[in-house]
Amino acid sequence: MKILHTLPAQDGFCMPAEFSAHSGCILIWPHRRDSWQNGAYAARRAFAELIGIISESEKVTVCARFEDYDSARESLPENVRVVEMSSDDSWARDVAPTFVTDGRSVRGIDWGFNAWGGLYDGLYFPWDKDNKMARKLCDLNDTDCYDQRDFILEGGSIHTDGQGTLLTTEECLLGKGRNPGMTKAEIGQRLRDTLGVKKIIWLRRGIYNDETNGHIDNICAFVAPGEVVLAWTDDKNDPQYEISKECLDILESETDACGRKLKVHKLPLPSPVHITAEECSGLDNMDGEPTRTPGERLAASYVNFYIANGSVIVPQFNDKNDSLAVEILSSLFPGRKVTGLRGGRDILIGGGNIHCITQQIPQPDGTIGV
Repeated sequence: MKILHTLPAQDGFCMPAEFSAHSGCILIWPHRRDSWQNGAYAARRAFAELIGIISESEKVTVCARFEDYDSARESLPENVRVVEMSSDDSWARDVAPTFVTDGRSVRGIDWGFNAWGGLYDGLYFPWDKDNKMARKLCDLNDTDCYDQRDFILEGGSIHTDGQGTLLTTEECLLGKGRNPGMTKAEIGQRLRDTLGVKKIIWLRRGIYNDETNGHIDNICAFVAPGEVVLAWTDDKNDPQYEISKECLDILESETDACGRKLKVHKLPLPSPVHITAEECSGLDNMDGEPTRTPGERLAASYVNFYIANGSVIVPQFNDKNDSLAVEILSSLFPGRKVTGLRGGRDILIGGGNIHCITQQIPQPDGTIGV
């Protein structure tokens, strides 16, 4: 593995869309007891179900701490690779490399990670193990690695169409806990230089009460060139309505890097999901303080799905809109099987969902294989 100090775009590399072909997917076995209730038992069951589905159409690598290796290996299919690697938590989207390609080879980008805001408004400390994972994973996959540790960025804060357009939110990327010394223009230029994009569409905010400061992958995602899904509610009394309406207005007024008007598909949100006292009682305190309080609204969204080579996996919340979300996504991904993951709530208690715990490795030549 080479550590590169050039810029991906200058080297001819760009970030492909998630709906393009993958050579693999990375996850991290859950373990943090103040994130995952009851010793992560329910979360591990949901992770295992998800990993089984993904592994049907792409190679899956699961990172597990030394003390959790046996648990992961015994819980997962034989065709899944389990490797020992230390981590602070289990959000592969945000701590694994962002992979870029020039159509012939794949390289990783090692961003700086500070637990979604560092000492300003981050969610845990320390985060040094997570901050080392991207480079370790590049080494594991024999992938050259771009050193971008001076720039704080999480994979959940960016979505691309693979044709030069990037989606993100001002709430996240312009937050004081990430790159406070940079202007919006400077951050935008860094994204162009590293991800090979030409056009950035800045939404203002993400899902209501999202503790990642409004990651894009919980509110809006590309499903095809020129087409996005947007988390939506018709309830004007819900604080999410104003946020989603603001996003819709921006999306409908924008064009992508190819000059196309965006086609916006509304993906209904589940009814507000609130954590229960029983669920809170299963979480350990962090530094003597609870990480959740009974009645707290969680950032539940069907947009937090993962697009695998042969499937799309969407979280389910035992809500009336569960089947509708599957139906809508099935119409948008006719070549893939759309599957609802029953353990969506168990993952959500940790703070994110399916997209947050996965990171795809693109297949540079565009062919799909396991």
